[in-house]
Amino acid sequence: MQALHPFRLAPYFRTRIWGFHDLSPWFDYKTEGEPIGEVWLTGEMCTADTGPFKGQPLKEITAANGEALLGEGRAGEEFPLLIKVLFPKEKLSVQVHPDDAMAQRYGEPRGKTECWYALDAGPGAEVALGIKPGTSPEQVRAAIEESRLEDLLTIIPVHKGDMIFVDAGTVHAIWPGAVLLETQQTSDLTYRMYDYGRPRELHLDKSMEAMRLTTGAGKVAPRNVNGHSVLIDQKYFRVEKWNGTLPSAQNASANVVQMLFVAEGKLTLEGEGLEPFSLDRCQLAVIPASAKDWTLKSDGAAEVMRILPQSA
Repeated sequence: MQALHPFRLAPYFRTRIWGFHDLSPWFDYKTEGEPIGEVWLTGEMCTADTGPFKGQPLKEITAANGEALLGEGRAGEEFPLLIKVLFPKEKLSVQVHPDDAMAQRYGEPRGKTECWYALDAGPGAEVALGIKPGTSPEQVRAAIEESRLEDLLTIIPVHKGDMIFVDAGTVHAIWPGAVLLETQQTSDLTYRMYDYGRPRELHLDKSMEAMRLTTGAGKVAPRNVNGHSVLIDQKYFRVEKWNGTLPSAQNASANVVQMLFVAEGKLTLEGEGLEPFSLDRCQLAVIPASAKDWTLKSDGAAEVMRILPQSA
């Protein structure tokens, strides 16, 4: 198998009615048109910004490089994780994602389990995560029809550095006040339950089918492992935070593709036979499974999120 070099991906900006027109200081991006709510970092339309793949969409890179990119036995698969930065200026709809079994009943390859890491959070930042204990499905449906579903949601505060797990089937909503790094299964399946009177389609029947009143969702406490923090280690993904010591081929080898997201600082990625490239805050590098030699260097303080897919 030919070894592939790491490469940086260019972000893709997605319009959302609940987003911002100006994403500074996180991204140098302003628009007079529709607001931007999501910045996709590993979407299939994101293009390589460095190296031999420069200008190619991630979907094409993945299809052409199979196991060398994704790992042994993964040829023919899609890129396994969709990573985004979310900028909610307004409340997102109350929604729920199906699990794999339900998604496949409707002809989709997979469901959507995700997690949120708070890159920043202002005073009073909150999210809705789950239905209050003791609530029945009939009460949920009635609350939707009577425009009072918010009364039945479990609300949790969000602080900078929090990791929140959002299991498939969890009724949830993101509210203003935080900037979130989202890691999720590669899926865009969302069933909208309630939208505060906005004129957008609701998916009530599928929402009720997907909803689970008890899930594994909630805040996750970090674990210290060999000088870095494991923020979450779940069925589909593992997210780590590195500062002080930075990941390299020597201390962060993997037999699958991995992603490095710069939360703080400015770094350079180097390696044998690799033209060095920079990684600024909010930029992401893809480390192919077959990459043999790579090192991150920083002139000052830096914080790097290392994200890996897990076997389902």
